[in-house]
Amino acid sequence: MSKKQKKLLVRIIISAVLFAIIFPAEHFFEINKYIVLCLYLVPYFVAGFDVLKKSINGIGHGQIFDENFLMGIATVAAFVIGEYHEAVFVMLFFQTGELFQNFAVEKSRKSISSLMDICPETAVVLRENEEEEVFPEEVEVGQTVIVRAGEKIPLDGVVTDGTSDIDTSSLTGESNPVSVKSGDNVLGGCINLSGTLKIETTKEYSESTVAKILELVENSSMHKAKREQFITKFAKYYTPVVVICAVLLAVIPSLITGNVTDWVYRALIFLVVSCPCALVISVPLSFFGGIGAASSKGILIKGANYLEALAATQTVLFDKTGTLTKGEFSVGEIYTANSFSEDELLYFAASAEYYSLHPLALAVRKRAKNFQKPAGSEELAGFGVKAVVGADTVLAGNAALMEKENIEFTVSPQNSTTVYVAVNSVFAGSIVLTDTVKDTSSDAVKQLKEIGVKNIVMLTGDSEKAALSIAKKLGITSVHHSLLPADKVKIAGKMCKEKEKNSTLVFVGDGINDAPVLACADVGIAMGTLGSDAAVEAADVVIMDDNTEKIATVIRIAKRTVNIVRQNVVFALTVKFAVLILAAFGLTNMWIGVFADVGVAVIAILNAMRTLKIK
Repeated sequence: MSKKQKKLLVRIIISAVLFAIIFPAEHFFEINKYIVLCLYLVPYFVAGFDVLKKSINGIGHGQIFDENFLMGIATVAAFVIGEYHEAVFVMLFFQTGELFQNFAVEKSRKSISSLMDICPETAVVLRENEEEEVFPEEVEVGQTVIVRAGEKIPLDGVVTDGTSDIDTSSLTGESNPVSVKSGDNVLGGCINLSGTLKIETTKEYSESTVAKILELVENSSMHKAKREQFITKFAKYYTPVVVICAVLLAVIPSLITGNVTDWVYRALIFLVVSCPCALVISVPLSFFGGIGAASSKGILIKGANYLEALAATQTVLFDKTGTLTKGEFSVGEIYTANSFSEDELLYFAASAEYYSLHPLALAVRKRAKNFQKPAGSEELAGFGVKAVVGADTVLAGNAALMEKENIEFTVSPQNSTTVYVAVNSVFAGSIVLTDTVKDTSSDAVKQLKEIGVKNIVMLTGDSEKAALSIAKKLGITSVHHSLLPADKVKIAGKMCKEKEKNSTLVFVGDGINDAPVLACADVGIAMGTLGSDAAVEAADVVIMDDNTEKIATVIRIAKRTVNIVRQNVVFALTVKFAVLILAAFGLTNMWIGVFADVGVAVIAILNAMRTLKIK
């Protein structure tokens, strides 16, 4: 407990002890009513003086209809009509509930904060062969930091000396350590488990992965879910309406029947019950807990609105390369034509792709024995590349490029991605590149079907044969192949328009080349993008590793979170309206009214905390 909570607990205990003495004394001894009033005022003020103070301050700031004002009016009015013991009990129960609420909310926030406790407090920088301890914000790009066993890596960088195992669970949610050595990239926030590492920083702290993750989680509360917005608007109108009803209930029947005390008492119950704190606190807390549960598994959600949208997912569009497959291509079969040798074919292809960072280009360059920088190079979006290599003009790309340039070529017999090469308008041959399906992709598709996703679609620029071959392995029946980047946007846009009302279309891509489609979908998920700035910026949800099964996980978390929110809303409103009706007919008392307010709030908050335990 915090110091403030401990003080409140002490006041509650003192007040409860005094109440326990005064209540029986009032009934066993004949005591003047004014003395009884004074005696009851002591535990009342001990327990609730801060409630009255907040109520007065709220009136001064125009915040009239909050729980402090309602509780203050109800208890003061209870004293006025002579219900001293109920006034004290109501204040005691209210403060006890407030203590439980504060404790539950704080525990929830601490649980979420601990999940994101990835920011190191200091960094050890090597300057002129001297170690200097500074704040991570003070480390410049290109400086060397030393990270010993058990310490957190402060910033993104490249290992220049040492070998070790690092714990990436704070970023990815995966418990298995990752081995690193000189030349490997590492990210800030990971924990060095064994040897000492020297790391040359590649980003300033403000641009590092750890800083961007923390910023995302901190800003997630800015994007409110529709249910949160509804509850805020509901509370804005609900409480004043109930207060007006309470006033009318106290005045009109009193004028008709003349029984002022009875109807004022009923109106006081109305005031106690009317506070919507059960909803105002529990609904945002539920979404916050859901976001925290996802964060603990290496899934970053940019706001409650996206979490809520994921719960209604009916269609999932997958980009193939780097999402369902590893995106780590290797050269398989090589087919030459027109007297070109394999080495020549690889030389021209690798030289033409000299500037490209595409996985296909990297695989070709890795296999080629030699290649050179082209004199000129032009990227042909959706087709390939055109380059001048020495005195030769080289085309390297897909079959559509050969057809576009009217070059006679032989279609590859393989069902894999193929790079076709032409030199001076003469077909030189084709290079087959193989990509491996991720181990988790098949189970991911299966799990999505199990949780109720109706449409699973694969989008790819691959040929029909290659696309259908991968889709068959994964159990995906809907495939769009031979797509240009613009085609993916058109398909996603069309499917968004045609989808069922109140359902969500999700696009899953690698977050680097798929930014337009990520932005077009209802919810964009970037995955396999640990450290990718483009993913963090473009997507609504970021999965920080290559595990495709986490797509089903985040949708499952979203469904459970929204279900808990729905439970709280139905439970709170049902109890409140039931007690309001009973109070109007004089069938309940103040104690039940307090339960309908504070008791319901505590139960709703405890239920909301279940979101932290979602798996």
